[in-house]
Amino acid sequence: MANHLERLAFIDETSVKTNMAKTTGWAPRGQRLIDHAPFGHWRTQTFIGALRHDRLDAPWVIDGAQ
Repeated sequence: MANHLERLAFIDETSVKTNMAKTTGWAPRGQRLIDHAPFGHWRTQTFIGALRHDRLDAPWVIDGAQ
């Protein structure tokens, strides 16, 4: 197998929901907290990629996948 490392790939899939962004926080007394949530919309994004011993191949981001 050590001779064929360039052929080996692990397919990995992960997802994130943008509504998991923290909507509350702390600010110094008497000051207003101003911050922004990522993307500005509440959806699910899925990332799929092939992990090789020396690189990441075929990255694919799917917006709105369930």
